[in-house]
Amino acid sequence: MPAWHRPKHFDRNLIVIGAGAAGLVSAYLGSALRARVTLIESGEMGGDCLNTGCVPSKTLIHAARLMAEQGRAGEYGIRSAPAELDFPRLMARVRESIDHIAPHDSVERYSKLGVEVIQGRARLHSPWQVAIDTAGGEQRLSARHIIIATGARPVIPAIPGIDTVAHVSSESLWSLQALPRRLAVLGGGPIGCELAQAFARLGSEVTIIQRGPRLLPREDAAVSELLADALRADGVRIRLNSETRRCEQDPAGQQQLWLEQDGEAQALPFDLLLCAIGRRANTEGLGLEALGVTLRPDGTIHTDAWLRSSQPSILACGDVAGPYQFTHTASHQAWYATVNALFSGIKRFAADYRVIPWVTYTDPEVARVGLNLTEAAAQGIAVEISHYPLKELDRAIIEGQTRGFVQVLTPPGKDRILGVTIVGSHAGELLAEFVLAMKQGIGLNRILGTIHSYPGWSEAVRNSAGVWRRAHSPAWALRLLERFHRWRRGG
Repeated sequence: MPAWHRPKHFDRNLIVIGAGAAGLVSAYLGSALRARVTLIESGEMGGDCLNTGCVPSKTLIHAARLMAEQGRAGEYGIRSAPAELDFPRLMARVRESIDHIAPHDSVERYSKLGVEVIQGRARLHSPWQVAIDTAGGEQRLSARHIIIATGARPVIPAIPGIDTVAHVSSESLWSLQALPRRLAVLGGGPIGCELAQAFARLGSEVTIIQRGPRLLPREDAAVSELLADALRADGVRIRLNSETRRCEQDPAGQQQLWLEQDGEAQALPFDLLLCAIGRRANTEGLGLEALGVTLRPDGTIHTDAWLRSSQPSILACGDVAGPYQFTHTASHQAWYATVNALFSGIKRFAADYRVIPWVTYTDPEVARVGLNLTEAAAQGIAVEISHYPLKELDRAIIEGQTRGFVQVLTPPGKDRILGVTIVGSHAGELLAEFVLAMKQGIGLNRILGTIHSYPGWSEAVRNSAGVWRRAHSPAWALRLLERFHRWRRGG
């Protein structure tokens, strides 16, 4: 490995490669701290979340939910003609959502914030120097620290024949102009489940093919089962324990997957194949290998607790670093990477992953923070379960959304929250109070003593705390109270 000479003077305090969620936060924070910052992006500002991920997918999911709710209007005495889908108009709405949010992430905004934005392809020349290929030629800049925030991309599996059939990923499906009649979805994780349900509600015949025995394998089995039932109710077919062996197209243009399930080969005809089996970090072409920057087996950049790579002047955050590939964790990591870069040798902070929420935006939503039962058992952690079914919540009854529950895990005999799983309408929003409580060390007793508006969804949080309290009411004290009140009556 060559020996690089550290420059005596640097052009910048910080160079950030990638203008997705992590890179934008890093650049913004660096500029706010009055550092000289350059942000480099080879594609569209805003990265995956704005252009091909969170924003377009949630727009599509919202439209699908409107279709589903219109179908239930008769329950409330509302008579109307069946809704008709204008799919090109829906896809135009997806682009409008992106266009409305894009100014928040634009070159113009960040330039006004004091960030130098260069649109070009970056390549590391040394641990402190970056070569940038732009339309005007190559430019070289040096910085005390470099942050890599290049994100990740969907994995297209190496299935024999896949290049001969129509297939898309969660990144490329947004160019569709016609609703697929038959959609096959490879993968039963969050992205696969969200998009499968949305397309089924919009009118596609959808089949999920999952290699494992259940959907959402990181969640508890009861959660997976409840969501599978909900998807089936929307018309989604689910093929579990299925291996995809090959894709093929016959002379008549019929496309099909050949699956192996329980040792039996089966053909599944389809019109479009959606690949949702995972994401791979974008590290190619950056020159990491030449600099000896270590990658993990999953392709992410290996970082230490302070988000430094094996070259201490190079840090990484967001999807390219892992372990969580969420927009909010990318932003969370960006704070640590930026502060640790700008104040290296003076002060540093280890990235805190103790309270990480995540949400699967199906209907019902699946939201979680901290431990679930599966993880607690695997780690040998004793827990108590406080389970509150949403069918007992007045607001859920009013809106006809009683499917689901709030489940809180605590140490035996204590009200400290170890983990929460919520399945149901508005689960992602309900989770926020628990996230705050865990972060700030607030227990269930204090949640129970906090006023929540009636009739509101947030009462589910308070009521789940009430479940814990009732289970821990001291029997001796209640007996003493009963004797006291009998005495007060003159008994």
